[in-house]
Amino acid sequence: MGSDSQPPEQQPPPPTEPPELACPVSPVVDLVFSRWTTPILWTLNEFGRQRFVELQRAIGTITPKVLTQRLRQMERDGLVVRTYHPEVPPRVEYEISELGRSLAPVFAHLADWSAQNLPKVERARREFDAAGEQR
Repeated sequence: MGSDSQPPEQQPPPPTEPPELACPVSPVVDLVFSRWTTPILWTLNEFGRQRFVELQRAIGTITPKVLTQRLRQMERDGLVVRTYHPEVPPRVEYEISELGRSLAPVFAHLADWSAQNLPKVERARREFDAAGEQR
């Protein structure tokens, strides 16, 4: 047995689950923290019910096509509620669902973590990049 191998009783068991299930938060990260889902949920949670154009303006750089796709997916996932008002002209509003609102503490915690730790991340990046120039 080589010095870098572990005795059999200390080796990790062979994987029995698909890689996406190896980490129990992976499906949540894929669902909630995609490129546009987070800003959409954040905006709806912070500012309440929004019409499509209001939501697009609040988010900024998102295209109408991408916003439509993300809203449909989030409605399908139960995170957003779409309300159609049969008026002339028709009016559609979006709001965060109770399921989506249940993520508010997660976002609040991440915002706190961000405020406390992003300066440390930036400092670590600068130090790493400076060390890389010397390599």
